[in-house]
Amino acid sequence: MSVVIETTLGDLTVDLFIKERPLTCLNFLKLCKLKFYNYNLFHSIQHGFIAQTGDPTGSGHSGTSIWGVIEGPHKRYFEGEALPKIRHTEVGLLSMVSSGGNMIGSQFFFTLGQDLTSLDGVHCVIGEVVEGHDVLRQLNEVICDEKYRPYKDVRITHTVILEDPFDDPRGFREPTRSPSPTPRRLQGGRIAADEEIDDTQGKTEEEITEILQDQEAKARATILEIVGDLPDADIAPPENVLFVCKLNPVTTDDDLELIFSRFGKINSCEVIRDQTTGASLQYAFVEFDEQKSCEDAYFKMNNVLIDDRRIHVDFSQSVSKVKWRGKGRGVYHVKEERKKQDGRKDENNFSNERRRDDERSRRNQDFRRRSRERSHERRRNYSPPAAPRRSDSSRHHHNERNRSPAQRRGDSSRYANDRQRSGGRSRSPQRNSTRRSHSRSDQIAHASRRSRISRSPERQRVSSSQSNGRDRKRTERVESSSSEREKEEKRKKQKRNKTKKSKKSRTSSDDSSSSDSQDYRKSNKKKKKKHKKDR
Repeated sequence: MSVVIETTLGDLTVDLFIKERPLTCLNFLKLCKLKFYNYNLFHSIQHGFIAQTGDPTGSGHSGTSIWGVIEGPHKRYFEGEALPKIRHTEVGLLSMVSSGGNMIGSQFFFTLGQDLTSLDGVHCVIGEVVEGHDVLRQLNEVICDEKYRPYKDVRITHTVILEDPFDDPRGFREPTRSPSPTPRRLQGGRIAADEEIDDTQGKTEEEITEILQDQEAKARATILEIVGDLPDADIAPPENVLFVCKLNPVTTDDDLELIFSRFGKINSCEVIRDQTTGASLQYAFVEFDEQKSCEDAYFKMNNVLIDDRRIHVDFSQSVSKVKWRGKGRGVYHVKEERKKQDGRKDENNFSNERRRDDERSRRNQDFRRRSRERSHERRRNYSPPAAPRRSDSSRHHHNERNRSPAQRRGDSSRYANDRQRSGGRSRSPQRNSTRRSHSRSDQIAHASRRSRISRSPERQRVSSSQSNGRDRKRTERVESSSSEREKEEKRKKQKRNKTKKSKKSRTSSDDSSSSDSQDYRKSNKKKKKKHKKDR
C-alpha cells in the first residue's frame, strides 16, 4: 500500500509494510487521511543520518497517535510491533519515532544514510521510498545550524493515500477538504519556502555594485573550476607575492632580488623564462616573507625605472604554485611540498642505507657463526690415529678407572650378595673373569703397556718431561686403585671365611647332639636288659 508525501522540495512515494507492521501502518495511514501531517516542518535534518518530521508544533516534543486524536491525550502513544525485526540498512526507509519502550506517536523520519545500526531495535521501520530519491538527496544537502534545524523551511504540503486496506476506527471523521494552515502549524519556522530574499534591501549603490562584482567573480571562478584552470572556485592567491611585468629582457633574478630586498626578507624571486630557449618573458614573481613588506613594495615600486624600462607592479593573482587538497582540507604551496618530498626522499635514502648496512652486518655475523660451528664440528669429529688393541683386562681396567668410588663400592656389595645367594659362586662367568683380571700384576703391566703406546702426531709435540710426569701420575692412580681393590678383596675373603665357619659350627653342633641322643638311647636299652635279667 502506497502513500504520496508532497513536500516543498518535491514528492516522495512510500510503500508501507502492511503485513509486518499492521497496527503501526494503520496509525500512519489514518493520520495521513486526517490531513494531520499537512504543513508539518522538517524540524531536524542531519547530513547522512535522518530527516525527522511529524510534529505539528515544529518543536520536536509534540505529536499524538490517531487514538489520541479521537479519544484524548491518555491515548497519545501506543505500543508498536517489534517483530519481525527490520533494520535500518538502506537510504529512504520510513521509520516511526519511538519515545522509549517502543511507544509510538505521530513523528517519523526518513533515513539519509546506510547501515544505521544505532537505530535498530529502538525505532520501528514501516515502509520505504520507491520514488523521489532526488528529493532525499536535496534533503540531505539542506543547510542547518548546530542543532540540525534548517535555516530555510522544508515542509510537508500534502499527503495522498493511494490505497487504504484498514477500516476507520470508531469516532474517526475524514475532512471534506484539505484544511488551510493555522498560525500554530506555521510557527517554529525561519525563512518560508516561497519567501524571496532581497540582499540589496537597505544598502547603498556602492555596496550593491560590490555585491554584484563579488557574484561575477564567483561565477567566473566557478567556470574556471569547471574548465580545470582552478582547483577550487573558493581558492585565493597568496597575499605575500607581487607580480612584476614590463621588465627588460636583460634583467635577472639577482637584480630584482637586490632591488626589492630593501622592503623586507624575500623568500623567492623568479623571472619567468621560455622553457626551450631560456629567454626572459619579461615578467616575474617576488615572494616576501611578510605581507606588510609586499604591500610597501606595491605602493613604492609601481612605475619605477629598472634597466631603462618602467615596470608595472601588482598583487599576484596566480595560483599555479598553490594546490587544492580537497573540500575542507585547505591548500598547500608546491615549493613547500617539494621540500617535504625531498626531505622524505633523503630520509628514505638514509633508511635504505641503514637497512643495507644492517643486512651486511647480519650476513657477516651469520658467516662467522657458521664458520665457528664448522670448526667445532671438526674438533668433535676428529679421531686420533688408532692405538694398539688392548686386552679385555686392560679394557675393563680403563672402564673401572673412570668409575667413582661409590659406584665401585656398590658393585662390590652387589657381588658379595650374589655370592651369598649362590653359595659362594658367582652368577655369571663373565663377572668372575673380570674379577680375576683385576690383579695388581695385570694392572702394572697394563700401565707399562700404555706408556709404550705410540702417540698421535699432535701429542708427540709435548715434551718428554711432561709425558713422563703424566705416566707417573697414571701409574700412581693405578697403584692406588689396585691397593683399594686388594683391600676390598681381603674384606670379602674374611666375610666368606666367617660364613663358612658359622656353617661348620652349626653342622658340628648338630652332629654332636645327634650322637649324644644315640648314646643315651643305648644306655637306656642296656639298663632295661639288666633289669629284666635281675627279675
